[in-house]
Amino acid sequence: MDVAYILVAAVAAAGLFYILLARGNAKPKPQPKLVGKATFAGGCFWCLEPALTAVRGVLEVTPGYAGGAKPNPTYEEVSGGSTGHREAVQVAYDPRTVSYERLLDIFWKQIDPTDDGGQFTDRGSQYRTAVFYHNPAQKQLAEESVSRLGESKKFRGPIVTEVIPYTGFYPAEDDHKGYSRKNMLKYEAYKMLSGREGFIESTWGGGESAPITAPDKLRRKLTPLQYHVTREGGTETPFKNEYWNNHREGLYVDVISGEPLFSSNDKFDSGTGWPSFTKPLNPDSLLEKADKGGVMQRTEVRSRRGDAHLGHVFNDGPTGKRYCLNSASLRFIPREDLEKEGYGRYVKLFNA
Repeated sequence: MDVAYILVAAVAAAGLFYILLARGNAKPKPQPKLVGKATFAGGCFWCLEPALTAVRGVLEVTPGYAGGAKPNPTYEEVSGGSTGHREAVQVAYDPRTVSYERLLDIFWKQIDPTDDGGQFTDRGSQYRTAVFYHNPAQKQLAEESVSRLGESKKFRGPIVTEVIPYTGFYPAEDDHKGYSRKNMLKYEAYKMLSGREGFIESTWGGGESAPITAPDKLRRKLTPLQYHVTREGGTETPFKNEYWNNHREGLYVDVISGEPLFSSNDKFDSGTGWPSFTKPLNPDSLLEKADKGGVMQRTEVRSRRGDAHLGHVFNDGPTGKRYCLNSASLRFIPREDLEKEGYGRYVKLFNA
């Protein structure tokens, strides 16, 4: 009896061991992909697509048509104004990375929300602006965003952009997707000549995608030092900041918007105690303004999309310019983390 009991116990123990071993070797189940959808009408969809595509957490931006009753309309039909549709974009995004509120912030900074007859040189109901909400939560956030925009006193007239229920979306023809990239010169000329670019510059000082965020919300997002530097033009202590002596490969992005600004390939030791670079990844991502607040006249550098104070630029760098920045304005993403952080297209910068 004792021998049988021992044999049964041994078999049970062996079975339990193999079960635990199998569990230990089992691959973890991948997390399901979370995809949110947002739909905006902002006049010509060529101009909305690049601004939203650049945002970290945005998976895809599709130009198309929304708001009308005609199924599968063509570009010619919609632009003729007879379908009830408006030119629009649909955004697929990861809500764990970028919020719907952030997408609204960017949308407002691409349009004239006081124009009820179209947008800039594009006239007609097919170019009127709208936020098409997909659920009650989006409706509430959109309406709150409209109120906040009106309270900002940025515009003389009332905000007329409609917040209306989403009823459907039809993707535009293939030649309209990525138009700003595939037809760069034509797109840039159109955006300038239409008046949109000048309007954005005069209204927002070039900070096209800077968040329209209440100060208390931004304070919760940033550390006290980050807020002081980016929003109050402060300067951190030299040699006692996060990145002045960082020698790892990777990108330096705007701490507010996540826009890529500088590469470690262009970083050098200036001896000043602040992170210094010879050039930005894209000059258009920066704004330079005269800074007369100090003893000597300097040129301030700000991020275009996040409208964050970064530091100053001087003409004494090893190859010309020296961008002397505050670590508090930046977030560093190591080379090995670029893919998982959504910056995979920049990996090639660091390939030998």
